[in-house]
Amino acid sequence: MTLAYHVVTTTIRFLTDVICRVDDAQLERVPKCGPLILIGNHVNFMEAPVLFTHLQPRRMTGFAKAENWDNPLTRTLANLWQGIPLRRGEADVSAFRQALAALDAGYVLGVTPEGTRSGHGRLQRGRPGVTLLALRTCAAVLPLVCYGHEMVWKNLARLRRTDFHIVVGQPFHLVPDGRKVTRLIRQHMVDEIMYQMAALLPARYRGAYADLSAATETYLRFPAGAVSNLSLAQD
Repeated sequence: MTLAYHVVTTTIRFLTDVICRVDDAQLERVPKCGPLILIGNHVNFMEAPVLFTHLQPRRMTGFAKAENWDNPLTRTLANLWQGIPLRRGEADVSAFRQALAALDAGYVLGVTPEGTRSGHGRLQRGRPGVTLLALRTCAAVLPLVCYGHEMVWKNLARLRRTDFHIVVGQPFHLVPDGRKVTRLIRQHMVDEIMYQMAALLPARYRGAYADLSAATETYLRFPAGAVSNLSLAQD
C-alpha cells in the first residue's frame, strides 16, 4: 500500500472515531483471508468509512455509485480504496466483472442489497442483484449490520458523539438446490438473506423484514456447527 493510502485511511479512521463511538468488537469474526461477500444494511454515508478503516489490514472493496467519480475529492478516495463504480438502474456488466475479479483475488466485497440509503435505519426491501455474485462464485456470504448511526446528523448538530453498533452474523452459502434460478427465485433468495440480517438487528430496525416468522432458508447452507442467524434474534 502507498503512503497516501495509509495517511488517508488513518486520517479517516481518526475522524470517524471522533464523530462516532464505534463498537467494533464483533469485527474479529470476519475471516482474515479468502474471498467473502459482506452483506450489510445501508443507513447513511458512515458505513463505508467506518467498516473499511476498522477492517484494516483486510483487503476490502465494494460498490459505489458511479457519480462519485464525477467529483475530484470522492473520485480520489474511491480510487485509493479501489471502489467499484456502479451505474444504478441498469445491468452494469463492467461492475459485475470487477466484483468477480476482486473475489477471485481474495478480497472482501461489501454489498448493500437495499441499493440505497434508508436514512432512518429500518431495512428496506432487498434487490436480487447480489444473488448473481453469490451463485457465480464460491465465496461465503457473511451478514453484517450496523445501527445507531441514523442519529449522526442530529448528534453532530449538538456536538455529541454517536453510538455506532456493529453486529456480525453467521456465514452461509447460497445454493439453488437444482432449481432453475428465475428472477422470482432470486428475489426469494435475497429475501432469505435480508431476514438473516434482520435477525441481527434490534426489532425496531427490521423494517420490511420485521416478521421473522415469515423467514425461510430454502437456499441457504450454513457450515457444519454453525447456527442460523434467525436463532440469534433478540427483541
